[in-house]
Amino acid sequence: MNKSPHVLLIPYPAQGHINPIIQFGKRLLSKGVKTTLITTIFFFNSNLTNKTNTTSIEIEPISDGFDEGGYDSADSSESYLKTFKEVGSKSLGDLIKKLQDEGNKIDAIIYDSFMPWCMDVAVEFGIDGGAFFTQACGVNNIYYHVHKGLISLPVGESVSVPGLPVVEWWETPSFVHDLGPYPGWSETVFGNIDKARWVFSNSFYQLEKEVIEWMQNMWKLKVIGPTLPSMYLDKRLKNDKDYGFNLFKSNHSECIKWLNDKPKKSLVYISFGSAAKLGPKQMEEIAWGLRDSNVNFLWVIRAKEQENLPKDFLDKRVTEKGLVVAWCRQLDVLAHESIGCFVTHCGFNSTLEAISLGVPVVGMPQWTDQITNAKFLDEIWGVGARVKADENGLVRRGNLVSCIKTILEDERGDVIRENVAKWRDLAKLALDEGGSSDQHIDEFVCELMHEC
Repeated sequence: MNKSPHVLLIPYPAQGHINPIIQFGKRLLSKGVKTTLITTIFFFNSNLTNKTNTTSIEIEPISDGFDEGGYDSADSSESYLKTFKEVGSKSLGDLIKKLQDEGNKIDAIIYDSFMPWCMDVAVEFGIDGGAFFTQACGVNNIYYHVHKGLISLPVGESVSVPGLPVVEWWETPSFVHDLGPYPGWSETVFGNIDKARWVFSNSFYQLEKEVIEWMQNMWKLKVIGPTLPSMYLDKRLKNDKDYGFNLFKSNHSECIKWLNDKPKKSLVYISFGSAAKLGPKQMEEIAWGLRDSNVNFLWVIRAKEQENLPKDFLDKRVTEKGLVVAWCRQLDVLAHESIGCFVTHCGFNSTLEAISLGVPVVGMPQWTDQITNAKFLDEIWGVGARVKADENGLVRRGNLVSCIKTILEDERGDVIRENVAKWRDLAKLALDEGGSSDQHIDEFVCELMHEC
């Protein structure tokens, strides 16, 4: 009897990149594919040795050159990426040799698109490779056209790419319209893609079908999302209730108790993810906007950021209406019947979670692809309202209050809720048996087993 095919999964070492590829790994496991997660020594030691990994996927560490401090100990993003490529290439090669010496045949290496050097290592060992994109296909389409020099972005000009409506220059990802601060990242996303046998995307066909069909003419694209735990979607993977990796400790019981006491669809949930850092002025505008809106709210502010809150914000008047916590289990919160809308930074994981759980959004993007995702959420998918920032990039309290009231009180909010309910149902269908994403995963497994 032939051994099961074996796939190495190599995410970029950040929560928002690890979660999607881990969920893909769980789907592969359920279909008889052995999967091994490759992460950095720092991430492994700081997050996986204290049993925050609740998955059944095997884990192996490699070095990124910053084993003691990880990304935060690098001088810059450019320095981190350069060192990770140099040290990681050798470390990954050594690991592959070790696994092969132990009798492990490796059939494919699936790597985060932020780490295209992994494809060079795969080629060196004669192993098929696949790039894994954690961002929307529409965003990747813009990146590709910039990468190939097919479009340029003078200030004030709009952008037109296949499968998308016209995008204004400031609506493109910040890596594109403001290259200055991000020279290390802007060149990574499409490196080596023409060497890859597969390209994987954490999206689903119905959500971005025009762009996906265009991309399928370019690469062997497998659209396998949304990569949420199965119990929030098709429920075919029993007990798959969370991602399995948590970088922060949540205030779970406190959050759920707070939500249980609130009326249905009345509460505003605010979270800007695991990486965004809001300055004191922006925190102040959000704080007083929440107070002025007089809504019930749950606001996630990481412990290090809570010092940016106005000193007198959490008085009795506010604490009767709102709860501030350092972290929460976002899926459980979004799935709760009390949630009326989600004020989000529009990271693509949060975007897919909101869509998959049927929660309207107020889009308040910060950087990278979030800016473009906010446009999609508002104007293309029709599931939310995008907050406009002023000339200094600051979202003022009045604009925030207006968007919240649009969703909770206006007629437009009814239309938004209808739209997001439609997308929620389509997201579930995509991963259910025979759905578009399930079919693409099956096709990949079939190719691994040489049965196609």
